[in-house]
Amino acid sequence: MRPLRLPDRVQLRACARAARLAAWTGAAALLLWGCADPAGIAPKAQALTADRVGLAAFGGPSDPAIAADWWRGFGDPVLDALVERSLSDNPNLKVVAARLARAAAGVAGAQSTDGVHVDGAADVTRQRLSANTYFPPPLGGSTVTMGNVQIGASWEADVFGRNRSAIEAAVGMQRAAEADLQAARTVLASEVARSYVQLSRLFAQRDVAQRALAQREEILALIRQRVQGGLDTNVELRQGEGALPDARLQIEQIDEQIGQARRALAALGAQPPSALDGLAPGALHPLGLPPRVPADLLGRRADVAAARWRIEAATSDMASARAEFYPDVNLVAFVGLSSIGLDKLFSSGSREYGVGPAIRLPIFDNGYLRARLGGKAADVDGAIASYNAAVVEAARQAADQIGALQSIERQQLQQTSAQDRAEQAYALATQRYRAGLGSYLTVLNVEAALLSQRRLAADLRARLLDAQIALARALGGGYAAPATGA
Repeated sequence: MRPLRLPDRVQLRACARAARLAAWTGAAALLLWGCADPAGIAPKAQALTADRVGLAAFGGPSDPAIAADWWRGFGDPVLDALVERSLSDNPNLKVVAARLARAAAGVAGAQSTDGVHVDGAADVTRQRLSANTYFPPPLGGSTVTMGNVQIGASWEADVFGRNRSAIEAAVGMQRAAEADLQAARTVLASEVARSYVQLSRLFAQRDVAQRALAQREEILALIRQRVQGGLDTNVELRQGEGALPDARLQIEQIDEQIGQARRALAALGAQPPSALDGLAPGALHPLGLPPRVPADLLGRRADVAAARWRIEAATSDMASARAEFYPDVNLVAFVGLSSIGLDKLFSSGSREYGVGPAIRLPIFDNGYLRARLGGKAADVDGAIASYNAAVVEAARQAADQIGALQSIERQQLQQTSAQDRAEQAYALATQRYRAGLGSYLTVLNVEAALLSQRRLAADLRARLLDAQIALARALGGGYAAPATGA
């Protein structure tokens, strides 16, 4: 049976009415377009410059950059291996890497809107047709099988850049995630290096305690000789014997801290707690770092770069929201087959196709678009505020470490002089005690001052290395923003 058709005259009248309705609707939409107005909505915050936070006062562009593998400057292959393992296996770093992968997927999703979309559909419906519509009997009132196969395509012209801005926002978030990953790598490398320096300090303190124990054993042997010779009493003997357990106690306390430091390093590299039980740090050489804060510090810190990219992303996101106030222009087309009865679905008479433009205009949305745009403007202000906070904190951290390094170097000069005198005083005190010209109490007092200076020397050296690590981190840890295309 041939499908029934409406008379041609009816079809022409229906088409004419549809055309008039579309024309009136379009005209009304154009007249009412002013109801959705983005005027007066804009960000208010402004990003800080280097001069505003005092960076220009610290140095100039001639200052050297930090090497990306700055920790190798310590000259310890054991530390190098620990850092590399942590950078490859640390779980927290993998979390940040997953966020980057998610941001990259967001870029791909945004880019998918810029192009032709093709969809296919096929359906078969068993349906009873009403006898009181445009299907007359015997078709009307019967139960038939309806088939439909269709391929549709659409393309958005993006005249006002809504999709383009959305893509730029997604790219900005991806670049921010890339910078976040580099910032996390810098933080992790510095944490490993600082933990290693603290382990080195504990070994140096243990050497001091071992040396003190050896000296006290020598003094105790001397006291016993003097007691036998009648030159000392049991008071001095008990004092000498009591000094040994105290020295051994200090060694045991340091060994406990060494175990904790080893386990902390193992955890940073995602290793078992006992993996580094035999780890003993080697000699660490001071890093070669710039003596001043570079004026272009903003470009050398990944966290600041990430904050800057978030401003770019928020700005593009706001531009996309602003473009929603303007018309969307789409071109839609379809081609397919449709029939009542599957036996005729693939016959030539079942063909159908169409093509035409589609325009969407925001007329009245009860303030939704303005509220959305206002939220995006607030996001830009928030991103700028976060960037400013990152810049201020970066300048403070760098200045703090510069000041700390300068102060530690002055302290080391004074401490070295004080230790030299304490070593000389201890040598004289022990000589006088051996000769019977001084008391054991004098030896104890001089020894206490000497041990204090030795411990202070180990602490100052560790503080110097730690401050250098913190400065390398504050100056960006060798981060360089990747070059981006136009």
